[in-house]
Amino acid sequence: MSALLALAACSPGDSQARVDPPPTPPADIAGFCAALHKELPETVAGLARTPTEPESGLTAAWGGSAIVLRCGIPKPPKMADPKQEGVHVNDVAWLLEKLPGGEFRFTTGMRKAYTEVRVDREHATDAGMLVGLSDVIAKTVPEGISSY
Repeated sequence: MSALLALAACSPGDSQARVDPPPTPPADIAGFCAALHKELPETVAGLARTPTEPESGLTAAWGGSAIVLRCGIPKPPKMADPKQEGVHVNDVAWLLEKLPGGEFRFTTGMRKAYTEVRVDREHATDAGMLVGLSDVIAKTVPEGISSY
């Protein structure tokens, strides 16, 4: 389970976010993630983009570790549970998981690459931060079922 979680060792004011990149995905999925990475916004929920450590085209962060994105993750087991909660934002379906400590993890569904966004407790009060990310995901990651 810890392999699916981004490790955050920085506070929102820090200059880098420690993020475990997902295992190297297949080439087609890595291509979708590269396209997504190029289009990611400089701010999310008013938080500036933060460099990730290690640097990876599969990860991004805003506000230190307040909001952490990982693209190309394997299919989460909870994606198969029909009782799981989800939200739709601008044509992107998101699996919603509340994590210990009040954090949330949102994972895209029905896209050729799974993308996970982990949000700390302080910034998890409004799913509106998914709007800009959903727009970019809809633009760069085609609809469909991921092969990974």
